[in-house]
Amino acid sequence: MGFADLHIHSMYSYDGTASISAILKYATDFTRLNVLAITDHDSMQGVPEALDLAPKYNLEVIPGCEISSIDGHVLALFIDRPISAGLSLFETVMRVGERGGLCIAAHPMAKGVDSLSFEMIRSVLHHPEAAKILVGVEAFNGGLVYTRRNQAVADECQQLPMSHVGNSDAHILPMIGEGSSLFIGHSALDLRRALENYSTIPLQGKGLSGTSVLISYIPRFVLRKLGWVSWNASPDKKLGYARLSHILSEGSLPQFSQS
Repeated sequence: MGFADLHIHSMYSYDGTASISAILKYATDFTRLNVLAITDHDSMQGVPEALDLAPKYNLEVIPGCEISSIDGHVLALFIDRPISAGLSLFETVMRVGERGGLCIAAHPMAKGVDSLSFEMIRSVLHHPEAAKILVGVEAFNGGLVYTRRNQAVADECQQLPMSHVGNSDAHILPMIGEGSSLFIGHSALDLRRALENYSTIPLQGKGLSGTSVLISYIPRFVLRKLGWVSWNASPDKKLGYARLSHILSEGSLPQFSQS
């Protein structure tokens, strides 16, 4: 059996606090994940680096991003370039499908963030072609503060003909894997089959409490604003911090263009 976390933010999100190398290092050393997705907000800047480095950390990375549709956030996976923000959920889903990707409804009904309603999800599922693309829904999101609120969402998800997934929505390293999905196999291709067959099993982690925000996220977020992010020099080195400007200046991998 394999484990996947399909909702992770890096320093290429305005609220992310870790470099790609640090995310991979943490996932390898402190989680049981086999597959993860880098899903920055309306950006795939970090994906080429993640795809390049992942084999060195014995992980598989799925290219993706978290798209800001006008109806709420949706995760796009297995895509080769970003989808424009500001489209309807239906149009977003169809564009992802044109690029061979799949979609997961991110944190439905979550308070304080742009989230899809279950009514909107159901309306898109009425379209047979769109239903083949919007295959998953987050039954558990570890990044929501006080995740006990997820129970109502989990109950609602049981009524939907979709794959139910658990994700961390991690913006800091300690959250990675605190919300994951169990699937048959170990590879990204195995995971894709599981999503399409509605056979993933959501796993709940400790979630993000108000206390965690104060003692874990806010200090790292302040460091990010001061120009420092979590970083790893190589798989055999320990995690540390590096200046964001230095990491960006060192980057030489190609970037995805948005369309």
